[in-house]
Amino acid sequence: MRVLPSEIRNRRRSMKALALLLFVRRLKGMNSKSRHLERERLTIERMVEIYCGDHHRLAQGRLCDDCRTFIDYADVRLDKCPYGDDKPTCSNCPIHCYKPARRAQVKEIMRYAGPRMLLRHPVLAIMHKIDGLRRARHPRELTREERLESGKKS
Repeated sequence: MRVLPSEIRNRRRSMKALALLLFVRRLKGMNSKSRHLERERLTIERMVEIYCGDHHRLAQGRLCDDCRTFIDYADVRLDKCPYGDDKPTCSNCPIHCYKPARRAQVKEIMRYAGPRMLLRHPVLAIMHKIDGLRRARHPRELTREERLESGKKS
């Protein structure tokens, strides 16, 4: 039995639609601030998938060990972000969470995958741009009460 290219495209589309549906269902049970962090995680994961798929040429849907390690590192950084749920996009953040080597890696990944996100994941790309419009205040600019309140949220 021969699989036609159009059938492969249709299967990919249906898998993407299913993944998006599952993601939306998972988000419905969260408050809006938790949704923001989950969307941030998904955005970086999708960017790494685009980059890895085009540069490392592994089997469809699989990531190389280096890219998988990077996603795990990014998850840990998101968990430890001092802004918590009020996290700005990385480009607008006054605090550098990533080590210099990882920062260079994420910059390379985002420069490559960012424009391609509009075609492959347009909703995530637009939401990431909207999130980028928020200004982040450095934790040192916050009053003592604001710092205590943000610590209670996380």
